[in-house]
Amino acid sequence: MTLLAEYNLPFLIALIALVLISLAQIVGLGDVFDADADIEIDVDPDAAISSGWLEGVFSLLGLGKVPFLIWLMLLMFVFAAIGVSGQALVVALIGIPLDAAVAALLAAAAALPINGALTRPLARLLPQDETSAVTLDTLVRRDAEIQIGTAKRGSPARSKVIDVFGHPHFVMVEPHDPDATMSQGDTVLLVRREGETFYAVHYESPKLQLD
Repeated sequence: MTLLAEYNLPFLIALIALVLISLAQIVGLGDVFDADADIEIDVDPDAAISSGWLEGVFSLLGLGKVPFLIWLMLLMFVFAAIGVSGQALVVALIGIPLDAAVAALLAAAAALPINGALTRPLARLLPQDETSAVTLDTLVRRDAEIQIGTAKRGSPARSKVIDVFGHPHFVMVEPHDPDATMSQGDTVLLVRREGETFYAVHYESPKLQLD
């Protein structure tokens, strides 16, 4: 059994794409493939989709946990590894491999949730989305836009805030008011920070006057 066999063609293509993207990053052509957090999760902000189940899909797939390019490269590797090892197992069991298209569909179905599970620990090892140009505390008292999901106390939503230099930062936001909720598309005011979580109020909130 060989990676160059026709029944392993989808997995060979994935590995070749992975190598090409890696080489592009090494030689400085990464901007051609670059996709920041906006592209990862905010491709269609006006889409009429229930944010609840959409947030669940993103969480399952690991989207938004790490930069999109890293997520995609990891997915390619997982897809290829599952596909090639799966074909080898099938050959060992029944003597012939699966059709390439069938194997690719099965490998993709398995790779997506596995990739999502792998991105969660990986995200803790990578630098956060915020840039080092400013400290996190300088983002307090600035506007933020809720981008994904509904922010509730104990359940922060991913949000975008622009710093004084015009650079975007992607932070997790909860309502300052424990009874409030903040929906996708809402613009809110960040009023305090605890660790990596920011707390915000709506502009009409009576809690705007804080000590």
